[in-house]
Amino acid sequence: MSKTRKMLQLSLLMAVGITLHIFETMLPFLNSFPIPGVKLGLANIVTLLTLVLWGYREALLVVLLRSLLSALLSGTFLTTSFYLSFAGALGSATAMGGVYFFARSHLSMVGISICGAVAHNLSQLLVASALIQQMGIFMYLPYLLLFSLPTGYFIGLVVIHVLRFLGGIGLAKIRAVIPSPRKIME
Repeated sequence: MSKTRKMLQLSLLMAVGITLHIFETMLPFLNSFPIPGVKLGLANIVTLLTLVLWGYREALLVVLLRSLLSALLSGTFLTTSFYLSFAGALGSATAMGGVYFFARSHLSMVGISICGAVAHNLSQLLVASALIQQMGIFMYLPYLLLFSLPTGYFIGLVVIHVLRFLGGIGLAKIRAVIPSPRKIME
């Protein structure tokens, strides 16, 4: 596979991640939710897919660029919201990468996704406690976990179904689903 084709495919995954992240911020029921910080984590679909299809290094690259570009597009770059989101995305990707490579024979995609959701919350609370210099914020963790466990379960199910779809195409043809740069230019 050419380097250009790989870069194009990772860029498309990143674009889907940005779109999901921004879409999620526009959902009215999440913005009016009584517990602040509750999110669905839709961009983690792309993180977990990239991890499975390409590997940890590529997944981390997609997460970092997605977080930065999403913040720039939404106008939250270098705000408290950016730091919390960035820490959560990085913590989630790191946890899912570690669990995927060291325990994937013991956990399904759902289990890996739930680990990512929990790590996302822990990472955000660590950054929040550093920003406000107060460890008491960790009392908020059970409320966040109440919502992150089902959303992590949902994200894992979505990834399983996407991988089944791609497997139905034929695993050897997964990367052929996205057209080559030359065909796009024609």
